[in-house]
Amino acid sequence: MHAWLCENPVGVEALQWKELPTPEPKAGQVRVRIEAASLNFPDLLIVQNKYQMKPPLPFVPGSEYAGIVEAVGDGVAHLKVGQRVACLSGTGGFGTHTLAPAALCMPLPEGFPAVDAAAFIMIYATSYHALMDRAQLQPGETVLILGAAGGVGTAAIQIAKAAGARVIAAASSAEKCALCKKVGADETIDYSVHTPQAGLRDAIKAATGGKGPDVIYDPVGGDFAESAFRSIGWRGRYLVVGFASGPIPSLPLNLALLKGASIVGVFWGDFAKREPQASAKMMQTLAGWYAQGKVKPVIDCTLPMANLHQACARMGARGVMGKLVLVN
Repeated sequence: MHAWLCENPVGVEALQWKELPTPEPKAGQVRVRIEAASLNFPDLLIVQNKYQMKPPLPFVPGSEYAGIVEAVGDGVAHLKVGQRVACLSGTGGFGTHTLAPAALCMPLPEGFPAVDAAAFIMIYATSYHALMDRAQLQPGETVLILGAAGGVGTAAIQIAKAAGARVIAAASSAEKCALCKKVGADETIDYSVHTPQAGLRDAIKAATGGKGPDVIYDPVGGDFAESAFRSIGWRGRYLVVGFASGPIPSLPLNLALLKGASIVGVFWGDFAKREPQASAKMMQTLAGWYAQGKVKPVIDCTLPMANLHQACARMGARGVMGKLVLVN
């Protein structure tokens, strides 16, 4: 097998494409021949030693992938050789083969292509857990989604619309706002025009008739957080999803008091570990929504697995709309 190996976590440029022994699965594992792997923001952080999970060196990055089961280890009864699966295991995806924990593999139904499957679990599980579980989103409520043209953002638009909410999508260009409209947003805010320093609060106020959004979905952080939170509606829920802009914001807690608002943390990874039955039920719901056409990953582009450096550069430059997928 071949894989991108991280031996020194100083950045993407240090990754090397190497030939490695093809491994045999141990108890509870399966070996997957990888057809496609998506690139996620944590994949950039983990090879810079900036992510909360720090795997022992050396490791193969690539948190999310889809492929075909080639071999099964002892004790694995629910998967068989030849079965197509998707997996979000945190590492291992940027190669031709990997060992995956069988418990984390999602069997794929017929008609679920590898590119979509490789781009599915992280963004839809995160967004569903955030909006439906943590925020308890109700039909008719208004959701403001920051970073709405990215992977989790486009997933959040689709899930919020499927739940009967009104969606205001905020993104950093007219092109990205057009994409948000295409995938279901009711209104958009271009925050290259309405910046956090000047105009964003006014744009949110105008889009909500002065009421403010019921739910704010924030995977961006940084300067956007306080401007958005100051605009939240009464009893609003502010979802802390991530910090793609870099800085972790500090929010004045008096704002939560004045608005009767909640600041709600979203950590789907730990939810899946701590509440596996609830997580599995959620994934069944999402797979059903995919089959019904309610949700479908927005694919920015596909690139050969050998083009990982190019893919990371595109994501690092904020050029990705939806998901970028590497294919073997």
